[in-house]
Amino acid sequence: MNPSTMRPFPISVVAMGPGSQGEEAPDYLPMPQGMETFHQPRLPDNASPESVDQAARLLGVFLEGAAHAGMAGGAKLDLLGLEAGVRDVINQSMGFGEVSAFTTAPEHWRVQETAFAGIWRVLKMADDGAMLVDRLETGAIPVVLTDAMLRAADAMLPPPDYPAGCMNAQALVEEIRMQAAAFKPGQPAHVINLTLLPVSDADLDTLYGWLGHREVSLLSRGYGNCRITSTRLQNVWWVQYFNSMDTLILNSIEIVGMPDVALAADEDFGDSVERLGEYLEMMVETV
Repeated sequence: MNPSTMRPFPISVVAMGPGSQGEEAPDYLPMPQGMETFHQPRLPDNASPESVDQAARLLGVFLEGAAHAGMAGGAKLDLLGLEAGVRDVINQSMGFGEVSAFTTAPEHWRVQETAFAGIWRVLKMADDGAMLVDRLETGAIPVVLTDAMLRAADAMLPPPDYPAGCMNAQALVEEIRMQAAAFKPGQPAHVINLTLLPVSDADLDTLYGWLGHREVSLLSRGYGNCRITSTRLQNVWWVQYFNSMDTLILNSIEIVGMPDVALAADEDFGDSVERLGEYLEMMVETV
């Protein structure tokens, strides 16, 4: 990504008080639009009653285990060996949610949140494109993503060189190194909001070059897009928010196991269990 496109957006200094505004309205940054909302999935039009019945039974067992264990229980349903018609029914029944992700190393994983928050479709691909894993699982986020980040990143990074024009790069680098070294699983995120800090182009270039964009990438769609990428340093992530016109509105670094914006919440998972149960009742009625 071109660093010049990722600079903090300017905050204009505007005179205040009666008569100070003139006749023109202020030019505000456009607000995000196009909020993603839940849409009940639909069965494939050409699905056979046998495929629908088998899919409903498999999803029912999966849902029972998920409801009993809770989101942290990690319920799973293997889809790889299922008959094609049954997999098609499950594919369309689960739908698509706001978060998707992929890894490029050390293994090729593809993750898609379903329409039911806290329930994920997880696939592993071989180098030749063959599918090795295809499953549904529950959780705040599939552990394969955090595992890939830890395996592909370094526990420590030496500081970079600081070119002319740097203002705060050295202080930011040392803050990141200190927070990453002290991080313990379960700690809340330490957030460095670059959008609100006085940083020069040389500062940003130095940080981008030092941390890089690495092997784990996530996209969370809600109001606009939030793009999350791992870096060369363990537990350090780029978190960048774009509005619906793809304008960068927030550029930050988070030191955390996984940024909260990508995680499914416990209360959402409770809603998902209820919604999926209602959907399965509908499936049974159609058979």
